[in-house]
Amino acid sequence: MLGFFVLSAALVAPFRAADNKKDDPSQIGNRDVGKGINFYSLEKEIALGKQLAAEVARQAKLLDEPLLAEYVNRVGQNLVRNSDAKVPFTFRVIESDDVNAFALPGGYVFVNTGLIQMAEEEDEFAGALAHEIAHVAARHLTRRETKSQLANIATVPLSVLLGGWAGVAVRQGASLAVPMTFLSFTRQDEAEADYLGLQYMYAAGYDPTGEITMLERLGALNRQKPGTVARLFSTHPMDTERIRNAEKEIQKILPARSEYVVNTSEYHDMRQRVFAIEAHRKPDEADNRPTLLKPSGHLHEQ
Repeated sequence: MLGFFVLSAALVAPFRAADNKKDDPSQIGNRDVGKGINFYSLEKEIALGKQLAAEVARQAKLLDEPLLAEYVNRVGQNLVRNSDAKVPFTFRVIESDDVNAFALPGGYVFVNTGLIQMAEEEDEFAGALAHEIAHVAARHLTRRETKSQLANIATVPLSVLLGGWAGVAVRQGASLAVPMTFLSFTRQDEAEADYLGLQYMYAAGYDPTGEITMLERLGALNRQKPGTVARLFSTHPMDTERIRNAEKEIQKILPARSEYVVNTSEYHDMRQRVFAIEAHRKPDEADNRPTLLKPSGHLHEQ
């Protein structure tokens, strides 16, 4: 969710063994990567995401920049067409220098301008979106909530939950409070999103090593400013094992190609536009950034 795309160190063997089609990018779109116990139909999942997205749109500082919005949507929709997703997607841009992106149930994806500033090439940016799309395609959000309800003796009726979750995303001053339920995943979920995201990048024509490059940039940032990455990507824990896993996956399941999309002049132009917007931001706007709300009601430290 709002978390960033990041590659996880979790073992991926459990979900691979269950469905060998997940190892074959040529089968994208013809495999059910979202199967599993789920109390939510796709229709209910979309409705839930719509409610939460409306809260985000009401509380966050969405960027009013038609050219950039159209570009981000176009890149995102291209990845969606080359994914296993079974829901329509909506992509929105949040004006925030935090390096982050997140997906809500039902195909609602939000991208911070800080992510575009960090991603120097289009394949890196596409890797971030592909990871979030993978979370939605695999239905991690509602499957996780279903497991939580099954483990809870006092399960709340779904009709009540569907109407109440959006209300949890309440306004905290100038900050955006988003329930941590929708911003965190199990390590196995992260591993699967990493694995599928690489395939979606590849299928869309991007160089899948863009994700690795992005992770290396984040690692360098963390070395320069210790704790920065851990804070920014608290919803997608990072470690060096991710890069090794990604390299292995690329070599194992993605046939080499003579050409990939690495960067485009259009991405360069859009990125420069973001820097220009950032340069003109008012000083008092810098603190008007999203914060995360844990289920207990305490704000997660940014």
